[in-house]
Amino acid sequence: MSVEGLFSLKGKTAIVTGGGRGLGQQIAEIYADAGANVVVCSRNVEACQEISETLKQKGAKSLALKCDVSNQEDIQYVVDATMKEFGQIDILVNNSGTSWGAPALEMPEDKWDKVMDINLKGVFLFSQAVGKIMKEQRSGKIINIASIAGIGGQDPLVMDAIGYSVSKGAVITLTKDLAVKLAPYNVHVNAIAPGFFPTKMTKVILGFSGQKILERTPAGRFGSDSDMKGPALFLASAASDYVFGQVLAVDGGTTAGVQ
Repeated sequence: MSVEGLFSLKGKTAIVTGGGRGLGQQIAEIYADAGANVVVCSRNVEACQEISETLKQKGAKSLALKCDVSNQEDIQYVVDATMKEFGQIDILVNNSGTSWGAPALEMPEDKWDKVMDINLKGVFLFSQAVGKIMKEQRSGKIINIASIAGIGGQDPLVMDAIGYSVSKGAVITLTKDLAVKLAPYNVHVNAIAPGFFPTKMTKVILGFSGQKILERTPAGRFGSDSDMKGPALFLASAASDYVFGQVLAVDGGTTAGVQ
């Protein structure tokens, strides 16, 4: 297969949750560049509409839809609208997420529930709804956006958000277990564990402990506006057709240096 064939997404349809900004925006852009139809959805539908219009100006077909990923009816609405418009779903990126910073012994129960609902339950429910379609198609790529915070315990002087860390650790386990369940149907489930990228979600933590984070990052920098594009394209394309249940850390070498 040619290089173009390995990485082309022509004729494919992708859903990117949280696609209106940050990492989701990067992913939506590279999928459109690679030839895919791209559906971007989040609670902030206005941001999704802006990105969708940008993708259309590039020549891609795109939809912007409102969706709370913790709500099963919203998820089904996005799935139904995508199938009605494009007739198939080939790629799902579970990128929507939230966080709440608080000392572990003071984490409010309602904030814990909110983080788990969006970061974990939302990934499961969306994967379940799309996985049924992919199973019937006998093909598909599900990519869960985890975090290096889900790989191990976090120094509270750097990051004190136990709900976020636990939810992302659970996403990693969900990825591996669902990959085993769906691999016989040629449905790939993998995850990306980003390090620190300057986004709206990370603004507070980078302002508080950005220098400490940089000191622990071998590459000596944060993720850029394009660093997520290559890994996301790899896991969505034919280049990763023998990759199942893996977690790709995109973190400037941070986890490589952990003993």
